[in-house]
Amino acid sequence: MEKWTPKHEAPEPLEGPVVATITGGTILWFVLFLAQLPFYGWFEDHGHTWWLWTCLAGAGLGLIGIWYVRGRDKALKRAAAEAGQAPE
Repeated sequence: MEKWTPKHEAPEPLEGPVVATITGGTILWFVLFLAQLPFYGWFEDHGHTWWLWTCLAGAGLGLIGIWYVRGRDKALKRAAAEAGQAPE
């Protein structure tokens, strides 16, 4: 197993606009659901209604993701503020 052991440290995680990214993805899933909704009959006739429900599930899970990353962002900001105010 020696050859599979990493020889370097893992890089720091990248931080970016996480809340905006999750929100944008959630909106995209919901727009895709709405765009496909007028064609429900065609999807049903061809056995592809799962496409609609996949988009709706993506939007629903995205709402949970927005709630989660907003809480995470607040916790990170609170921790940074406490670390900045703590006496050294």
